[in-house]
Amino acid sequence: MPRPGTPRATPGRAASGRAERQRPGQGRGDRPQRGPEGQQGRPTARITVVEATPREALERADEAVDGLLEEGREPGDILVLTTGEIHPWQQHELSFGEASYWRQLDERGDVFYASAADARDAARPVVVLAVNGGDETTQAQALVAGLTRAGELLVVCGEQRRLSALIG
Repeated sequence: MPRPGTPRATPGRAASGRAERQRPGQGRGDRPQRGPEGQQGRPTARITVVEATPREALERADEAVDGLLEEGREPGDILVLTTGEIHPWQQHELSFGEASYWRQLDERGDVFYASAADARDAARPVVVLAVNGGDETTQAQALVAGLTRAGELLVVCGEQRRLSALIG
């Protein structure tokens, strides 16, 4: 099976007839600021919510990754987590075997895709969380995992009303 190229932003993507989506950090008054001091005096990651239904969450997460890459983020700085079905890129990478898949996490050479429940101790400057399924407990645990793994920015692709209820 031929291996697809690295997921990258593609020119002309917005020309597909879809409305241009809001990118992480754009609009809604978001400012590139650090959050309040977290545990042990460490600043917490800034959180951006991209509105998406569970069916749309993977697509919005892909768009967020494209936007981050276009803004100059290094692919190895980005971790994509899912709460429901695994991302197609994760499925693809797993087809080469578990050892090869997890080695990529340590190599940090590309965007890494994982289930929020199985992400081991993965940490990256940017975490994109696709809330594409799972029950409330799974989603709440994924939000905590995203926050603890994101060094600078957590982009959550999900329903803001539901996410607010989970955060409490």
